[in-house]
Amino acid sequence: MTENIRSQTAAVIPAYQDEKHIGDIARRTRERLDHVLVVDDGSTDQTEQRAREAGAEVIVHTQNQGKGEAIKTGLAHWLGAANPSRGQDRQITWVVLLDSDGQHLPEEIDRFLLAAGSVTRPTFFIGNRMDDVARMPLVRRVVNRYMSNEISRVCGQKIPDTQNGYRMLDRQLIPDMLGGGHRFDYDTEALIIASRKGYRIESVPITTVYTDQVSKIHPVRDSLRFFKMMRRYREL
Repeated sequence: MTENIRSQTAAVIPAYQDEKHIGDIARRTRERLDHVLVVDDGSTDQTEQRAREAGAEVIVHTQNQGKGEAIKTGLAHWLGAANPSRGQDRQITWVVLLDSDGQHLPEEIDRFLLAAGSVTRPTFFIGNRMDDVARMPLVRRVVNRYMSNEISRVCGQKIPDTQNGYRMLDRQLIPDMLGGGHRFDYDTEALIIASRKGYRIESVPITTVYTDQVSKIHPVRDSLRFFKMMRRYREL
């Protein structure tokens, strides 16, 4: 069952200015999955070249549009690739999302595949680091728990690590995932949309990894986006 799911699963790796890590991440992901797409979100370094050298397909945004837009570009690509009316025969039924900076171990894709092989209802999988918090900085741990509690309340189900970008979703959910936020708020909005579409959000334990990569989150701007979005959904 897992091998069957593996052959029908594709990866989307949004990347921006990640020439140092993207080649290694794309190569290791290719060892797990045949279909790997890197979306270069307007990088000015060697991100595109490193990804291609590693054997990944690459789509390039001519200018930086944000993580959310990069993910949507990747999801739309695989939605089209699984569409027989476009003359393409790749049967993509699941898409894995993982970051390009080394925080997600491609080898743990197997954990998502195994979880997907046992579901009997529409499910959205998300990584969970909260059982492995010893290596997580205290501030991140506190902020993550607070945000996860708030988002879980809006979603109507318990999600321990809502800030985790390591995810796996059913192709049938992709059309509903092509709207929403443009940048880091997209990760949160995707969970709310999936919940309101009747999907169970199931956590998959993953390893906590911190690299030398500088966070691309803008603390003030992205926090304001988060709170505005949460207020909008609470009102709904």
